[in-house]
Amino acid sequence: MPGRYFLTTPIYYVNDVPHIGHAYTSVTADALARWHRLVGDDVFFLTGTDEHGLKVARAAEAAGRTPQEHADLTAARFRETWDLLDVVPDRFIRTTDPDHHEAVRAFLQRVHDNGHIYRDTYAGWYCVACEAYYAEDELLPNPDGGPGLDPIHERPAEWFEEDNWFFRLSAFEQPLLDWYAANPDAVAPVGKRNEALGLIKGGLADISISRSSIDWGVRIPWDEDQVFYVWYDALINYATAIGYGSDPERFAAWWPHVHHLLAKDILRFHCVYWPAMLLAAGEAPPAHLNVHGYLTVGGKKMSKTSLNQIFPADLVADFGVDGFRYHFLRDNPFGPDGDFSYEAMVSRFNADLANNLGNLLSRVATVVGKKCDGVGPAPRPDSPLAPLAADCVRDAAAAWDAVQPSHALEATWRLIRDANALLEETEPWKAEPGPEVDGVLGDALEVLRLVSILASPALTRSAAEVWRRIGLDGSPADQRLPEAAAWGGYPGGLPVEKGAPLFPRLKRPE
Repeated sequence: MPGRYFLTTPIYYVNDVPHIGHAYTSVTADALARWHRLVGDDVFFLTGTDEHGLKVARAAEAAGRTPQEHADLTAARFRETWDLLDVVPDRFIRTTDPDHHEAVRAFLQRVHDNGHIYRDTYAGWYCVACEAYYAEDELLPNPDGGPGLDPIHERPAEWFEEDNWFFRLSAFEQPLLDWYAANPDAVAPVGKRNEALGLIKGGLADISISRSSIDWGVRIPWDEDQVFYVWYDALINYATAIGYGSDPERFAAWWPHVHHLLAKDILRFHCVYWPAMLLAAGEAPPAHLNVHGYLTVGGKKMSKTSLNQIFPADLVADFGVDGFRYHFLRDNPFGPDGDFSYEAMVSRFNADLANNLGNLLSRVATVVGKKCDGVGPAPRPDSPLAPLAADCVRDAAAAWDAVQPSHALEATWRLIRDANALLEETEPWKAEPGPEVDGVLGDALEVLRLVSILASPALTRSAAEVWRRIGLDGSPADQRLPEAAAWGGYPGGLPVEKGAPLFPRLKRPE
């Protein structure tokens, strides 16, 4: 039954610029949002930028800008990149938005009023790049002999000591274990769930949630001399966007249907700290947290200081928007790490888009033009492709529902291969016009109709072009499943257009 689907990406830190690692999460989220609209869900898709903290303040100072000016410039680059990739959120939230400031203050005031925040002195190792504190034994050895390196960016940690407000995380060790036991599917995949459980069972120390040494952040309502530490400000964006602190009915309606997408490097914050914060505020922990691995280049995680950053616009120039989206959705199963290769991207483009989908469309349009005077016949009710199509639709739907776009697209392309195999077997281009040729071509046109719908979350542009070329009105994205996936929806009697190749083959790099 259709329902609500509240989908979030992490909000991206404005000290960086958007690269294909950011794009992987956001394109995945956008495709999921499009799929859930196809099945009739009421979808709210949220992304945005994280704009407070010491790292932003330092970067702005180095560039001769105010923190707000720096945040404005970088947030605009994220918006431009999502526009380029047809990523269309229902809200692009910024932690500098006024309603977010109010939501943060209201949320953490409630945690404070519930007795879970206290004042103390913090002294320890801090990584500005991570905006995270680390215990001595969590740091990596420094080959230069200085302070230990943080485990994510491998940069020397800095010693911080100041009077802060602390969140009593230690009080939530057993409540979190109880929540995980009662909700075994809340964190996926299971390996990431076990990792989060390991962090909890290893013991939870109270954590500093404020800073007095900077002023670029959300002021603490009961202590205006301090600002909230960036992570606790940022996590609350998910609540802000659906009305926390301003529209209780809207928050209550949407929060039970949240699906967070996140990379594994922020698992601790999302799968341990965030559920504990919600419990401390008297709210339910998030219903679904879907954790994926890194998108690496040459086995290395991309970062601002590395030489392996690849920017989406560079790839879109070579592969187009749909080629970009399809590759990252199809070649990188959601969950494990995936290593990017330009050569693999060319191979996938040529195999799946040019040779399979593009060739099927071109071949069918050509033969319809020659054998049917350019008018597409209707499919056969008893087509051998009908049961195969039903299986592919079922498998694709199950995969999208399980947050596995790569498996969903594999099921969809199975149907394309089945249609191409039928054409190779029957060779309608060699036969005389008649019922048999009409039946085979009608079956292939029906497959193109179905594939246009099933692939539309990934192929935001070419799926609509396939739909148009086979004579259908409207858009595949406007259809509703499962009704639109029933065999026989192509009516026949429509003009079929033979246009330019949908996906011209690309040359392999030398």
